[in-house]
Amino acid sequence: MKLLGIISFAVALIVYLIHNIRVSMVKEYKDKYDFLIRNEIKWYRWATYFIAIGVAFLINLYGSNEAGLNKVGVWFFVRIFFGIAGGTLIGYVSYLVLEFYYPTKLNSKLKKWRYMPRVNPKSGHKMRLLSEEEEDVHLDEGRQAEESIFSIDYDVWLDEKTGDVKIEKYLGHLTALKCNNCGFYTMKVMKEEITQRYEDESPKELLKHYKCAYCKNIRATAFVISRKEADDYKKDPSRGKRNTKNIDMVKIEIHSILSGKRFYEFPSVEQAQKFLEEFDLDKVAKG
Repeated sequence: MKLLGIISFAVALIVYLIHNIRVSMVKEYKDKYDFLIRNEIKWYRWATYFIAIGVAFLINLYGSNEAGLNKVGVWFFVRIFFGIAGGTLIGYVSYLVLEFYYPTKLNSKLKKWRYMPRVNPKSGHKMRLLSEEEEDVHLDEGRQAEESIFSIDYDVWLDEKTGDVKIEKYLGHLTALKCNNCGFYTMKVMKEEITQRYEDESPKELLKHYKCAYCKNIRATAFVISRKEADDYKKDPSRGKRNTKNIDMVKIEIHSILSGKRFYEFPSVEQAQKFLEEFDLDKVAKG
């Protein structure tokens, strides 16, 4: 049993080291981001399972040197029961930590690699991350549509000296959102619906329903889908070169005498600005 316990702990350590070595071997920041989001929790979960197995074997060692406890009888099965129970407890606690707590840590790690300054491989110049409004000039209509409904997020890096552009594609807005109730990054989209349309029946407002996988907290957030095209941004040179990518969320609270308080949340400053530009209290009150 002791040998099996040591082997289990050794395997857990090997799994952990292999994963981190593989991470260190990925050179491109975007590739490292993708590798982490696909594999980190999965590999750590395997490591914790082997630790749980090792703990079960070690618990089962209790009383193994006692002749009476080592015989096949009641105490023998009691030892096995406590070993399995202890290993199961460790495995379950590890599962909860990786499922609900660790995504918060992973989110910080993902942000680090996503927003790490890029270098143009052709010239060696440092590239600048464009804001949401600036990047639309470099995205075709299909990509802009994906960003409008937040199914896909694009980062555009520009080498201002050579004009070279690098576009990186991300699924959704990083990982799950942070739950305001429990503080974990476990708030995920459960349902989406179009609540308002323009005169030509094109989508105007998208309502997303979120549910926290941990505390089961529920919230709904409205997103305004802008109809601005890339040419609109090209014609507006006054837009500054602001970098607001690191902002997780913008909250807007509107107080009205007739309709009371309304709360809106947006994943970026640009989306909040678009909402305020097109906000009509009369239409909201009627709705």
